[in-house]
Amino acid sequence: MAVEKMSLAKALNESLRKALDTDPKVLVMGEDVGKLGGVFRITDGLQKDFGEERVIDTPLAESGIVGTAIGLALRGYRPVVEIQFDGFVFPAYDQIVTQLAKMHARALGKIKLPVVVRIPYGGGIGAVEHHSESPEALFAHVAGLKVVSPSNAADGYWMLQQAIQSDDPVIFFEPKRRYWDKGEVDTESIPDPLHAARVARAGTDITLAAYGPMVKVCLEAAAAAEEEGKSVEVLDLRSMSPIDFDAVQKSVERTGRLVVVHEAPVFYGSGAEIAARITERCFYHLEAPVLRVGGFHAPYPPARLEEEYLPGLDRVLDAVDRSLAY
Repeated sequence: MAVEKMSLAKALNESLRKALDTDPKVLVMGEDVGKLGGVFRITDGLQKDFGEERVIDTPLAESGIVGTAIGLALRGYRPVVEIQFDGFVFPAYDQIVTQLAKMHARALGKIKLPVVVRIPYGGGIGAVEHHSESPEALFAHVAGLKVVSPSNAADGYWMLQQAIQSDDPVIFFEPKRRYWDKGEVDTESIPDPLHAARVARAGTDITLAAYGPMVKVCLEAAAAAEEEGKSVEVLDLRSMSPIDFDAVQKSVERTGRLVVVHEAPVFYGSGAEIAARITERCFYHLEAPVLRVGGFHAPYPPARLEEEYLPGLDRVLDAVDRSLAY
């Protein structure tokens, strides 16, 4: 078995390398992805090995980048677009929502848009304004888009390849504060389906459901709760659109309680949809209301205040205690 310990950043780099090597129609494009290798070095070395026609440095124009990717996809290519930071995606939002998400339906299924838009997202790195957003709900709300986020290196490696192979447009959110977290990656394993949730830690008393950067926080919370005799199940959702509601339901029917955790603001966040669906599906199994833990309904604060803004161990454990108190 080809098992290697690597960081999430390295796993994404290896995944892109594998995709470029396997399919000549795969292209990588974005600001500074070529000679520099990206601001987080996710594309490091790819232009050197695959050339400037397949790993393309673009102008600083996100709308133009995504618009060009749409045109390339219509001509049979599989473009992988990098948006340098989460807060930079909004100039391209029009292209993504009005063109990328809708063309397949407008053409009655006759055309496909196999475009992957990679977006480093979330806080925790002490960045300046527009560099620490969590806009995933804005994309998950849009019919025609698939939205996913890996929480670890193994998922980063496999989910990115699965996204590239998909004929649907995929918004691929990468938790930037997890780029340097290391984990084992088996490059010869059979991956789970792209949109399937996974039990990251089994438990019997309560379910914590999270994705991307907050899965690690939930695992830490589960370990801390275990010292107090509480058995916490952690469910890594992996996908925000579609959401694997069957997996969430199965877990909640076992534990009777659910807390949904994400960095994005709680107001109109992914947790609200999960809470509503699980309340409908599991009403007679729930021992407590579905609770949500997330960011505040406010613009992302300056770096010196982000630890107060981001949901951390204490806020997750507080929700666990409140749920178990019912």
